[in-house]
Amino acid sequence: MTDKKPYILCFGEVLWDIFPEGSKAGGAPFNVAYNVHKTRVDVQVLSKTGNDDLGKKLREQIRNWGISTQLIQVDENHPTSTVIAKIDEHNEATYEIINDVAWDHIQYFPEYNELVSNAEAFVFGSLSSRNETTRNTLLKLLDHAKLKIFDVNLRPPFIDGELIKTLLHKADVVKINKSELQQILELTEEQYSTEEDAVKAIQRHFAVDEIVLTKGSEGARYFVGYKSYTLPAVPITVADTVGSGDAFLSGFIAKRIFNETPEEILKNAVSLGAFITSKYGACPDYDYSEFEEFKARHFN
Repeated sequence: MTDKKPYILCFGEVLWDIFPEGSKAGGAPFNVAYNVHKTRVDVQVLSKTGNDDLGKKLREQIRNWGISTQLIQVDENHPTSTVIAKIDEHNEATYEIINDVAWDHIQYFPEYNELVSNAEAFVFGSLSSRNETTRNTLLKLLDHAKLKIFDVNLRPPFIDGELIKTLLHKADVVKINKSELQQILELTEEQYSTEEDAVKAIQRHFAVDEIVLTKGSEGARYFVGYKSYTLPAVPITVADTVGSGDAFLSGFIAKRIFNETPEEILKNAVSLGAFITSKYGACPDYDYSEFEEFKARHFN
């Protein structure tokens, strides 16, 4: 990239979520990229699709949304990823993730080093590292990132405890939910009676300065060093929870890369997470002004 405009780089899975009512573009890193793009921050997506009809349609959809596909590789041997998504009576989503797909084979190229080092933030999860090829690419690129944001996003059965610990040690910012907090504590074999002590234990154990804890209807907490900030959830009517955590992270990133105050960062994150949860799908069509009006109604 030749311009000096700030951008973030999202690494990992892009895919089609297959819902009963039809297919929607998704994948946690892409959902983050989509909503960051909506906040008028430039994004790049480093991923891979198959050289098949689903891949062509997915790349076309991404371009139509105004997001570059120049870093989305094309795989001649592995199919574009599909995930069978089911929504239960509580509007919660579960996923059947197909194995050995294109994004399991993201190749490393030396020219990526500069793209990563120039990005204001490098966003990654744990799922895309289930395969050795993509895992090795990620580990090489993390060495060049200046702000490494780890969206833990555990998806059974693709959970590797040793890998999670490696990625936690490399992260500058970690986003987890309550379930993931407990699972990470089990990896450290430490037990704590309060939520605050548990998060601080993880901060110490992995030398992570910033941890963001999402708590659904209970809101969220942002731990920065020895300080913590808390916000309740925004009251909304839930459409579905698909991508709500990804949208929360998008709102967080959009303020974090400009070094806003922790209070403003958390306010933006909670607002965008709630805003997307009030709509159907992880990547709904909306204008940024619509989100700004939503946020202003809840945070004067």
